[in-house]
Amino acid sequence: MTPRLRALRFLLPLSLIAAFVVVLKSGRPPRNSTGPVQNGARGARNLRLALLGAKTGGAYARHRARRVFTDAGKRQELDLAFELKTTQQVAEALGQMKGALMKVGQMASYIDQGLPEHVRSALADLQQNAPPMSAELAAQVIYEELGKHPDELFATWDPAPIASASIGQVHRALTHEGQAVAVKVQYPGVAEAVASDLNNAGFIFAGLGVLFPGLDHKALVAELRERVVEELDYETEAANQRAFARYYDGHPTIHIPHVIDLYSSRRVLTTELSDGVRWEELMTWSQKEKDLAAETLYRFAFGGLYRLAAFNGDPHPGNYLFHPGGRVTFLDFGLVKYFTAAELDEFGEMIQHMVIDHDAVAFRSTVERLGLLPAGLDVTDADVIDYLGHFYEFVAVEGDFTITPDYASETVRRFFDTSGPYAVMQKAANLPGSFVIIQRISLGLYAILGELHATGDWRKIAEELWPFVDGPPSTPMALEIDAWRRLRHPDAKGAMLSR
Repeated sequence: MTPRLRALRFLLPLSLIAAFVVVLKSGRPPRNSTGPVQNGARGARNLRLALLGAKTGGAYARHRARRVFTDAGKRQELDLAFELKTTQQVAEALGQMKGALMKVGQMASYIDQGLPEHVRSALADLQQNAPPMSAELAAQVIYEELGKHPDELFATWDPAPIASASIGQVHRALTHEGQAVAVKVQYPGVAEAVASDLNNAGFIFAGLGVLFPGLDHKALVAELRERVVEELDYETEAANQRAFARYYDGHPTIHIPHVIDLYSSRRVLTTELSDGVRWEELMTWSQKEKDLAAETLYRFAFGGLYRLAAFNGDPHPGNYLFHPGGRVTFLDFGLVKYFTAAELDEFGEMIQHMVIDHDAVAFRSTVERLGLLPAGLDVTDADVIDYLGHFYEFVAVEGDFTITPDYASETVRRFFDTSGPYAVMQKAANLPGSFVIIQRISLGLYAILGELHATGDWRKIAEELWPFVDGPPSTPMALEIDAWRRLRHPDAKGAMLSR
């Protein structure tokens, strides 16, 4: 990988995941005369940080390889030797492995089946495994936030993290009240690392304007900044999680762990400890179980959007625990977008024209009014339908439809691969603020469903969730959900979710 590409990887903000995929596949960054390396001191500084991060990441990869061939006792010794023991070490590792940029790697591991397998395999570790900070450093954060060492704060504290990811790592504990909990501890220095990424976001998006001249990068960056800054505040995440847990309490297939307020703060988030299997084990289950899990994931994403006016914007495999029968535990609520009624009406209007009325003229008029495409572009209405119709394909037909890896990869290409037949529209397209986080459905959720080869009558399921259709239950799962809803939310077909 060239130094220029390493620098670009370091600088890419959260929502540039698809561009990152294109870069990985092509082996080169987008051409831009004002790119990171050419921008003087700032480019050189970021390049040095990127190389430092790459060195840290490479050391961790070598560590993981060595521990495979050692016994359990030696593995523990190797792990202790590699732990990030100081804030400075964590800050250095953030250059490549943690912070907002780690989310790029997390998504790249599953978002496009066209990536070389060795690249996807390496990036897959980022879904739930990254170099952990030491037990002492994690304890220091807890002491600073909650006023006590975890050994005193909890009846039992496991100093070894059970997961480490982009913003923090998770430990098991047992409260003095006898409750098993998961304690997420934010990495010291992660806020500064993310701030650095965000400070460069406008710079990078402006450079991408060479490829996508229709992109209003300032509005996009403003939306990203607001969402990502919120994700750094665990008090905001706790409020999000409480709201979702309150609404989905008792749901047949959607489980949200409850927040334990006594042990939570701005940099520490404690919730109920949940069981269930990880993504890798789900992939060994029967296709029937995969389809049930996929149905729950779909219902959670679009049910939250259309019924609650809220979307949990971080769909990736590391955020789920799976149970037989389609029950899924959802773990991360740091990146949640709340929508206005007007914004939801706009989404519904596009669906109505594309899927229900098949009105090409009205659909094009809507996307132009919303700013997704400019008015007067030299393409036909049929061209617009051909280009954007892909995103609605699996709900446009009645009967079973299998979402495949090829379908998910084509979704990415429709966004960013300007070498194909849709180049005129791709280059002219814009992404208004209200669509920035919602694109994660197309780039993240569809990739997951493609991995599962998820099969279902998505049109009928969607019609249950679309408030402008409000269709009857269409699956056995839907019948259980309908009974729960009548008991739990008897007076509301949809509700704005309040924190």
